Amino acid sequence: MLAPQSSLTRDDMETRRLAAARELLNGVTQSTVARRYGVSRTTASRWQRSIVMRGVDGLRKRRATGRPSRLTADQVDAIRQMYAEGAAAHGFPRDRWTTGRLAEAIERKFGIRYDRDHVGRLMYKFGLREERFVCSPAQEAAIETAEAALAATA
Repeated sequence: MLAPQSSLTRDDMETRRLAAARELLNGVTQSTVARRYGVSRTTASRWQRSIVMRGVDGLRKRRATGRPSRLTADQVDAIRQMYAEGAAAHGFPRDRWTTGRLAEAIERKFGIRYDRDHVGRLMYKFGLREERFVCSPAQEAAIETAEAALAATA
């Protein structure tokens, strides 16, 4: 089985679809294909339907939709490194990354401005955080105040 979908490239996803197509054409059930390739049964069913309607070529990758990323692969690696180094190493008073701080660091380093909400999605996409937790600016200020109070008592 290949890696989870979130870490697959478009080429990897195409390879997975084509491997699954071979199995579907050889009579393997959709449920088995879904389990083997880590996809939902709905996806396996969609692949089967595509094979019937358009043949195996229907599962080949198509041109990507949406806007291309403004970050290069090297810049993404640099962001991961920045994150690992911590916020304090990048000029912030406390060593806690917030979406606003990371957005500011990205703009300083690369000249690319992102909204803090989008930076949260990027953090998830880059594997920098597991769950999406959104704080309002007032909540972030309250957290920072609490952290400062804790640091002062330590």
